[in-house]
Amino acid sequence: MTDLSAFPITRQWPAQHPERLQLYSLPTPNGVKVSIALEEMGLPYEPHLVSFETHDQMSPAFLSLNPNNKIPAILDPNGPGGRPLALFESGAILLYLADKTGQLIAQDAAARYETIQWLMWQMGGVGPMFGQLGFFHRFAGKDYEDKRPRDRYVAESKRLLGVLNRRLAGRAWVMGDAYSIADIAIFPWVRNLVGFYEAGDLVGIAEYPEVHRVLAAFVARPAVARGLAIPQRG
Repeated sequence: MTDLSAFPITRQWPAQHPERLQLYSLPTPNGVKVSIALEEMGLPYEPHLVSFETHDQMSPAFLSLNPNNKIPAILDPNGPGGRPLALFESGAILLYLADKTGQLIAQDAAARYETIQWLMWQMGGVGPMFGQLGFFHRFAGKDYEDKRPRDRYVAESKRLLGVLNRRLAGRAWVMGDAYSIADIAIFPWVRNLVGFYEAGDLVGIAEYPEVHRVLAAFVARPAVARGLAIPQRG
């Protein structure tokens, strides 16, 4: 049997199936990237809920795996060379899983780097900007009479949606006909922007029909539907 006892995180979240990849997460836009990818790839894994309500992400056990106290994180008992690998940052995890399975990323070098380019675009732009917009629009907007902070993120979010809309014109997915980790990185954030953040009207989502089209195709995928609910909230 695989022994993961050397990793302190397993004391707070015991592994019932230590031979499987261990996922420590929460169904947020960043968290579901990894659960969706795992569902799409068909990799056996065991999910563990990291609750923000009880500040699990600040526990010594979780910090032993991710000193940056953010979800998601993974512990793969079958990492490179057959040794366990602990990994955090959703973009890094997506790239690792794609390389591990040979799925959802092109094998051609040029197309591979183009996929990574769009993955980095999401990590550096879409996530931070949409997240700040959500904070100022849904959560803290009423606390600030000055709307310039919110409007700054609205403008940048609209710019990013325009970039994505133009990229998707004439394409089924970000990389063309091939569904990839770039789509898995980007579209949970688009879904959150118009859904949970209720900012669709604010950013004029109707002005981006290609984005709307591909978002609908994304959420219609069975693996996406499953991954969006993992880990289940307690």
